[in-house]
Amino acid sequence: MSLYKAVYSNFLNPISDKKCDFLENYALIAKKYANGYKIIKICPIKEADEFLKTKRSSEIIYLEDKICVPGFYDTHFHWVQDEVREMPKDNLLDWLSNHTWPYEAKFKSKTFAKNKSREFARKIFENGTIGGACYGSIHKHSVDTAFETFVGDYVVGNVLMTMNSPDYLLQKEHKAKELVTELSKKYKSKYAMTPRFAITTDPDTMKHGAKEAKKNSSFIQTHLSETENEIDFVMSIYKEIEGFKDVKSYTEIYDRCNLLGPKTIMGHGIYLSQKELKRLSQTRTAIAHCPTSNAPLKQKGLGSGLFDFKKASKMKIRWSLASDIGGGPYLSMLDVMNSFVAQNTKKEKGSTNYSQALFRSTLAGATLLGLEKESGNFMQGKYLSFTCLGDRPKGSSLKANEILTKIIKKSAKNRHLYQDLVEFCAYRGVNFMSKY
Repeated sequence: MSLYKAVYSNFLNPISDKKCDFLENYALIAKKYANGYKIIKICPIKEADEFLKTKRSSEIIYLEDKICVPGFYDTHFHWVQDEVREMPKDNLLDWLSNHTWPYEAKFKSKTFAKNKSREFARKIFENGTIGGACYGSIHKHSVDTAFETFVGDYVVGNVLMTMNSPDYLLQKEHKAKELVTELSKKYKSKYAMTPRFAITTDPDTMKHGAKEAKKNSSFIQTHLSETENEIDFVMSIYKEIEGFKDVKSYTEIYDRCNLLGPKTIMGHGIYLSQKELKRLSQTRTAIAHCPTSNAPLKQKGLGSGLFDFKKASKMKIRWSLASDIGGGPYLSMLDVMNSFVAQNTKKEKGSTNYSQALFRSTLAGATLLGLEKESGNFMQGKYLSFTCLGDRPKGSSLKANEILTKIIKKSAKNRHLYQDLVEFCAYRGVNFMSKY
């Protein structure tokens, strides 16, 4: 294996919501370290040629007519729901009961889980995803096998279901607690304590899980305020639980269970009051916005509504984009980006663009996972992880957002799915996927 590795291409480098650099005819030069290749030089190709002449052990990946972006981060998805992504979705709770939960029950089989995890790991890597926050099933091995097969930087958790759940998925409270303790201790910061949502997880189990997660520097992830009928159901349940009878909001339930904090990622967060948003901001709790999942039914979403990202940003709430597989029907973060822009543009013309969508699918996601010093965009000292989106659009003096718009809109015109758009994907310069 070469000591130096270089990629010659044209790079879109997300910096913030409002800034994305276009590095035209550039090279990323990386050096081999114990855990992969780290970028040591970013420069024009001519300068890279001169630099590499002095290096005996080097390899060049030629993608000079292509466009490359950082690898994607998907901060909220269920790998055990891959097969139900496109099932009929009249509403969230019915979809869970009729399709999702019966399918998740199959993961009781270790063989079934292992085969499906290999298949799913290949799919998401082929779509350019190199990290994220993932939900398994109730079973311990749904976490173990994900770590064995997924390529990239993931945090994974087993869902907790101790009440209001079908018998075939219902856990005893003490068993759920024991499993959280075991896995949090084993995987530390790569584990996510994962109540499915407040409907299915009792307060004592959530409190215990939060304590274990914070002791072991693990993450916490769950769902919050995805639909209005979900909120009504949650509140009706907790009005009858001792210690919660005076609770005023969905967020307050999680707050009383000590779930909020800088290592907590809440999925959705569509229907939140000003007071709830303020509390999320105060605790630095993050939100994973899932536009393809929340999209209208005719777009194969759940029709949940649209997250107010402008309000969240104004209140300094950390957020990123996510697929929410299988509520979200598509595996590709490019689909997520397109849905994010399309829905917000329809609601309020010009409210966002594809450069912001790229930032929220890369560096923002890496930051939520504490990986911003290692990944998320192209900077010296970060690992060489990237996704090639195919041929560079024609046209002189195109800016970053124009290039990204052309790439994504061209694909949307020809097909709604984007899995064929990714031609090349690399994680840390070691794990590669190529369609050539």
